[in-house]
This record gives sequence, C-alpha cells and structure tokens, in this order.
Amino acid sequence: MVGFRFFTINRANRYRLTGWVKNIYDGRVEIEAEGNKQNLTMFLEDIRIGPPSAHVSNVVEKWAEVTESKYKGFDLIY
Repeated sequence: MVGFRFFTINRANRYRLTGWVKNIYDGRVEIEAEGNKQNLTMFLEDIRIGPPSAHVSNVVEKWAEVTESKYKGFDLIY
C-alpha cells in the first residue's frame, strides 16, 4: 500500500483527528483515531477508498467512547 500511511495522516489532519497510523508486519495498516463522530465517519469513508496507488480490501472498525484524549496530533509510528 504505497503512500497509504501518508494519505491517512493527510486525511486525519484534514478532519482534525488525533491518533496514529502504522504498518503491521503482514502488510496491513493499523490506525487509531480520535475526534468527533462526524469527522471520524468522513475519515473512514476516505480510508475505505485510499490513495490512487493503494488497494483497500477490508476495513475493520472498533468504536469506543473517549473520556480524555491520549494524543496531541496524528503521528506515524513504527
């Protein structure tokens, strides 16, 4: 998924989300994002499509209430 992580960071910043994105050893990408539900929903719509160079085959969502944000920005982690 060439460029997918940077696409994710760009979209997270566009929707004013915080959290992180990282590659997993098996080729998948993991994302944790915090923000308001409307922005998260738009973010997920973009993620399901991905950048032109990517092929997104599956997106698994896990929603949870956040009482206190753990993040200050949206980062690439390793």
